[in-house]
Amino acid sequence: MFNVSATLNVSRLLYNPSLCLPHITVKSFDQISLPFKIASHPDVVIKGVVLDKDNCIAKDHDDKVWPAYNETWDLLKQSYPKEHLLIVSNSAGTNDDKDHVQAQKLENDTGVTVLRHPTKKPGCFNEIADYFKQFDIQSHEILIVGDRLFTDMLMANMMGSWGLWLSEGVELSSKALPVMERSLYHRLVTTRSDDPFVPPNPLQKE
Repeated sequence: MFNVSATLNVSRLLYNPSLCLPHITVKSFDQISLPFKIASHPDVVIKGVVLDKDNCIAKDHDDKVWPAYNETWDLLKQSYPKEHLLIVSNSAGTNDDKDHVQAQKLENDTGVTVLRHPTKKPGCFNEIADYFKQFDIQSHEILIVGDRLFTDMLMANMMGSWGLWLSEGVELSSKALPVMERSLYHRLVTTRSDDPFVPPNPLQKE
């Protein structure tokens, strides 16, 4: 249950806080625009999409797409081939998921592949990159969608991909870490409106 990967990797933010920042921010999954576009780089074509589960496409501890998101979910699956969508969760598909029963149920409920990964986010980016290499998709062609800055967005920037942050998700969390993340985002971006921090450019890593 304890996320060693996040604890170790979040220390990167001490010298480069921009690593936790998203390239796109919307409140919730039903507000995304499809197919995905990067406003600052309109020529970029997103070919692979990584989706978090809890409080992103589903309510915490549930394995079904949140009913209010069904229309957007269907449009997403129409916009991208099945093989180009991948659910990466810190619950389903990890070693906490005994015999990967939850991952199998999530796949059955959503029709999307769930990554099996022993290392939790953000440390599993190599497994994600390897999955997409099968389909000739490079890191700068991948978008990570999630509700957490210290795992989902940090992972996106570590692997040289794009990040889309759901700032509220299914429901606005009052847990300590999400509250801390929102406060940090506000300090890095909003209160520095004249000189805000910006996330790394994936095109410069290729």
